[in-house]
Amino acid sequence: MRDRFRDLEAPSASRKKDVVLMATVSSFEGLQPPTRSELRQFAELFTPLFQASTNDAKRQAVAALSQCPQIPQAVALFVGSQPIEIAAPFLTASPAIDDETLITIARTQGSAHMKAIVSRDSLSPRVIDALVGLRQAAPRSVAPEVVVEEVAIPTPSLAPASNDDEDAKRHSEEEMRDRIKGLARHLARDDNDRLGLRTISPIQAALLVRFARNREALLFASALADSLSASRWLAERIMLDMSGQQLATTLVSVGMDFRDAVLVLEKLYPHLAEPQHSVTRAWMVLDALDAEECNARVEAWRRADSYTHHPEAAAPPSETPSRSVRQVPPARDIRVVGRAR
Repeated sequence: MRDRFRDLEAPSASRKKDVVLMATVSSFEGLQPPTRSELRQFAELFTPLFQASTNDAKRQAVAALSQCPQIPQAVALFVGSQPIEIAAPFLTASPAIDDETLITIARTQGSAHMKAIVSRDSLSPRVIDALVGLRQAAPRSVAPEVVVEEVAIPTPSLAPASNDDEDAKRHSEEEMRDRIKGLARHLARDDNDRLGLRTISPIQAALLVRFARNREALLFASALADSLSASRWLAERIMLDMSGQQLATTLVSVGMDFRDAVLVLEKLYPHLAEPQHSVTRAWMVLDALDAEECNARVEAWRRADSYTHHPEAAAPPSETPSRSVRQVPPARDIRVVGRAR
């Protein structure tokens, strides 16, 4: 790395504040662990210097602070609230941000900041609960209405048609056919058009990938139920299919990225990580699925779940649960099971 103290020799006034910012951060790095007085002094100096510096200096200062084991939480909140292109490395790597600051940043900033927080190496249960709660409280986006232009069908004339009239009629019919074909092309759905379909959000996808990578089956079931807007019972039943077929169907239905879906299946069902024809078995399972069939099947599961699962109408404690309820395996029975060797 270039010696930053060489910049002090530069006469350019435009670089002066950048040099002072980097010198302040470098001095603070050498104070680890800092005293309470040094933390307070750094918090007072850092903010005005940071605001007066260029974006390049800001990025370098944030990258340096993301490696410090201890910084003032006021500075952590200030840096984490910067635009995501500056705050991203700090949110994903800094060990000095406490849970309260992370939750505050997630609540006050956009989805990009939440996604950066989700990608951290370790998150406490408190932060995970807050992220899931924020996702559930987020307003659902309203799909725009598709307005179909009415096609005026010419009314045949009762009078005898002359040659000019017949030519005009043919021209009108050809124009009408062209307009109908254009409308058909406009309304035809391509693979990337998910208008009207249940689609997983980037935050939900990041949580599913994280929980699958860490093999946290219980948290994965909660995030999957949130993605489907369904009960925890349905999510657990999907995961209990040890072939991985039902979970693969669900991930295709909600439009999860193909590579993320492959990773999820390989982590939760290790036997699907085995190579097969230069790719893994999880890849083959996902590639063989049809998106329309997956959508229809998952919607059928959700309808059945809405008919049978009514938490608000649960039976009182004195009543004996039905046979079907007793047969549902508890959440602790969910395991990551591989193929027997």
